[in-house]
Amino acid sequence: MRSGSMKFRRLVLMMTGAVTALAADQPVLIQNATILTITNGTIKGSILLRDGKIAAIGEKVMAPAGAKIIDGAGKFVMPGIIDCHSHIMAEAINEGSVSVSSMVGISDVLNPEDIGIYRALAGGVTTANILHGSANSIGGKTVVMKMRWGTNAETMKFEGAMPGIKFALGENPKRAGSAAQGAPGGAATVRYPATRMGVEDVIREAFNDAKEYKAKWAAYNGKAAKGEIVIPPAKDLKFEALAEVLDGTRLVHAHCYRQDEILMLIHVADDYGFNIRTFQHVLEGYKVAKEIAAHGGGASTFADWWAYKMEAQDAIPYNAAILVRKGVLTSLNSDDAELMRHLDKEAAKTVKYGGLTETEALSLITINPAKQLMIDKRVGSLEVGKDADVLLYDGHPLSNFSKVERVWIDGHDYFDRAEDISSRTKKELEKKALIQKASGGRGPGAPATLPAAQRVPNQ
Repeated sequence: MRSGSMKFRRLVLMMTGAVTALAADQPVLIQNATILTITNGTIKGSILLRDGKIAAIGEKVMAPAGAKIIDGAGKFVMPGIIDCHSHIMAEAINEGSVSVSSMVGISDVLNPEDIGIYRALAGGVTTANILHGSANSIGGKTVVMKMRWGTNAETMKFEGAMPGIKFALGENPKRAGSAAQGAPGGAATVRYPATRMGVEDVIREAFNDAKEYKAKWAAYNGKAAKGEIVIPPAKDLKFEALAEVLDGTRLVHAHCYRQDEILMLIHVADDYGFNIRTFQHVLEGYKVAKEIAAHGGGASTFADWWAYKMEAQDAIPYNAAILVRKGVLTSLNSDDAELMRHLDKEAAKTVKYGGLTETEALSLITINPAKQLMIDKRVGSLEVGKDADVLLYDGHPLSNFSKVERVWIDGHDYFDRAEDISSRTKKELEKKALIQKASGGRGPGAPATLPAAQRVPNQ
């Protein structure tokens, strides 16, 4: 049964052009390359990918039988890029009707056919944290994904990754001055909170309720363990997720900008005994870097986005470097499908703005976000035993002139630039043929007309 299921799945993938994702494992040996391990320096030599893992790294590595040999002379190898803040493949990202929407989850609305996945691969992104939006003081549940293009949404999920939840502070959740979401005539809709004070109150009240919810279940479980016949409390998905935050089994990723709201959330988290795993955007993080570090929080920021809203007026391109120097675990993220394709060049900006070393800069998009997502035992650096999520560049990754040539995830070849370019003409012809067929042979743009027998009369 298992064999038949796999054959059927491979047939489907073959029909969709994604057969490489499930092809039989073939060892890959990249020789004569400059290998940027991130955690163990730079090595001139070879790296072996086998059975989905990094099997060997060194100056000389023997090729096993049947291995595919790639000459990496003049080229660079580095770990797959990890984006700690993305919304690609999500069909919807906000549940804007309420201010606490911890009962919803982004994993329920994932589209594995989003072309942004393939484009992210072309930019070297192999893993991404897919977040809920920022319309809510406490938003929905998040999910970590691998860019396994050509597979389904479940297959793309990063196995064993810690679940997360999105919080948001400031202008977005307070909705001040915004038009109603779907209100008749576009009239303004008032939804608490409408101030930053209100945002704090919403978060505190939610955790007061979550603590009460936990206490009810603890009391029930205690009585049930003693053999007493008791009625269990009602399950509430909203508080289930918040209880996990209190228990430390669900990570908090908080949208924020200003120093005052960052400090506010630190105080709230400290009061309730949980941790803010990452402050997202955190454009004024440089002002309160010591406080973020003391809390044990991370920062996932932009390289040089600012002035696009009032909250971003005090943003500076030195933010990431200052946070790093103050001891904050820092990453660079995209929050944008286009920016996601060149996070490597975003990392390069921190060498100019702040003087980070090349390794420190590359850490912002590899090992640091891996640590923030607690998946660093498997990805984020090139080490024997880690997942074979590997990139091959035609030059140094921090150079504007360098391009990603190959991308492997779990040792499988998911992107080949040369193959992509060579197949474009064929794919364009296939596209035209499909359009021609869909239009009944009348050519692109022609209105489709059903046979008379299939037409539905006006009702």
